[in-house]
Amino acid sequence: MTAAAVHNVLFLCTGNSARSIIAEAILNASGGGRFRAYSAGSHPTGSVHPYAIDLLRKNQLPVEGLRSKSWDEFAAPGAPELHFVFTVCDKAAGEVCPVWPGQPMTAHWGVADPVAVEGDEERQRRAFFQTWNYLYNRLSLFANLPLAKLDKLTLQARLREIGLAKPAEAA
Repeated sequence: MTAAAVHNVLFLCTGNSARSIIAEAILNASGGGRFRAYSAGSHPTGSVHPYAIDLLRKNQLPVEGLRSKSWDEFAAPGAPELHFVFTVCDKAAGEVCPVWPGQPMTAHWGVADPVAVEGDEERQRRAFFQTWNYLYNRLSLFANLPLAKLDKLTLQARLREIGLAKPAEAA
């Protein structure tokens, strides 16, 4: 991978309605042109959750073109060549995460599903905000990696470490 290359990144989740969509939007907006992010699901819901759209708009990120889609689109002929694939589903909650075959660098960056949170609107929106915090922090770390200077083993280790990163503590 050269320093000037644009790296294609796929975020996978089960439903592709919130976490993977949020990650796609964050990286496309903050990746400095070094990344082209996509998202997909193994069992897409067919729609983006309205709280995810609201959150992205509140953070002044574009929402045009975001849609819930199957990962089959990225395995079809003519699909972009993927350099990185990150699963953002939550294994701890017993959620089945999709597995991506092939040669891209992969890592699991599990985040609890905000769509699954029950309760009043405030509680649900807080769950979406927490998802944002986790993903924003991890994507900031990822976007600042010196990709051209890291060998494959070091890069894989760093990707796994990023998957364990929590949001910065509030001051």
